[in-house]
Amino acid sequence: MSAEIVETIIKILVVVLVFSGLGAFGTYLERKVLAYFQRRLGPTYVGPFGLLQVIADAIKLFTKEDIIPQHANRLIFSIAPVIAMVSAFVSMAPIPFFGDFKVFGHTIKPIISDINVGLLFFLAVGSASIYAPLLAGLASNSKYSLIGAARATIQLLSFEVVSTLTILAPIMVVGSLSLVEINQYQEGGMLHWLVFKQPLAFFLFLISSYAELNRTPFDLLEHEAEIVAGFCTEYSGLRWGMFFLAEYAHLFAFCFVISLIFFGGYNAWGFIPGGIAILIKVCFFVFLSMWARATFPHVRPDQLMRLCWKIMLPLALVNILATGLVILLF
Repeated sequence: MSAEIVETIIKILVVVLVFSGLGAFGTYLERKVLAYFQRRLGPTYVGPFGLLQVIADAIKLFTKEDIIPQHANRLIFSIAPVIAMVSAFVSMAPIPFFGDFKVFGHTIKPIISDINVGLLFFLAVGSASIYAPLLAGLASNSKYSLIGAARATIQLLSFEVVSTLTILAPIMVVGSLSLVEINQYQEGGMLHWLVFKQPLAFFLFLISSYAELNRTPFDLLEHEAEIVAGFCTEYSGLRWGMFFLAEYAHLFAFCFVISLIFFGGYNAWGFIPGGIAILIKVCFFVFLSMWARATFPHVRPDQLMRLCWKIMLPLALVNILATGLVILLF
C-alpha cells in the first residue's frame, strides 16, 4: 500500500472522528446557546457546566431499545439513516479545511481529495441526503412518516435548485469549481472576499443552506412543534441519533464551505493566521444558525414554498444575469 493511500485513509478517519465529535458537541452547544437566549441555564448537572451531558446522551442512544415497526420494510428502514450519515461525510472530501502545513518536514494537505470540481461534488453528494428522509418515511409504513417524507422531499428538492443557481454567480466570478482555487482567489485581505462582490448570492445561499439543513425556521423535515416527528416518527435509539448526527456534521461542513466561498477561507485575516481565521468564521456561522433558531418562528409549508419559488429563485436568476453582464462589459 502506497504512502499516498495510507495518508488518505488517515485523513478520512480523522475527518469522520472529528466531525462525529463536533456533531455530538453541537447538541450541547446549541442547548446552551438557546438557554442563554431564553434566559435559562441549559445542561448543568452532568459534569462541569453540563459538559458530560454529551456522553450521557450518547450512552442513552446506544442502550435505548431500537424498535422497527412490525410492517415496516426492515432493510430500507435500516439503510435510510446510513444514507444520511454517508452523504454528510462523503461530501466533505473536497473541502480544504486549512492551508497546507508541515509536520517533521512532510507537507500535509488538510483535504481528502483536491478535485477540480470540488464545489459541484459537495453540492451533488450533499443533495443525495434527500433519499434518507424519503426512504425513511416510505419504509416506516406510517401515515405520519409518509406525510413527513413528502414534505421533506418537496423542501429539499426546491431549495437544491435555489442553492445551485445561487452559487453559479460566484463561480462565474472566480472561473473555477475548485474550493482551493476559490479560496486562493480571495487572497490579499478582506476587500478581496467574494461576499463584497456577491452579497445577494451569500444571503440566498445562507438561507437555502438553512432549509437544506433542516434548521429553524425551515425545520419542516422534523417539526419539533408537532406531536409526531415527521419522517423519523418511527425511529428510536441509535438510528434516530444517526439522522441528527448527520445533520450537525452537515451543518459544520456547510459553514466551512460558506467561509471558503464568501469570506476568504483559510487565508490570513490581518494579524490572525489562516487556520485560526477559518475556525473563527466557522464558529460564527454555527452560532448564527443557533441564533436564528432562537429568534425566528417556524414557517408554514406554503410560506416556505412561496419564499423559494416566488422570491429566492427569481433573485438568483437576476443575480446570475447581472453578474454575466458585469463580466461581459467590464
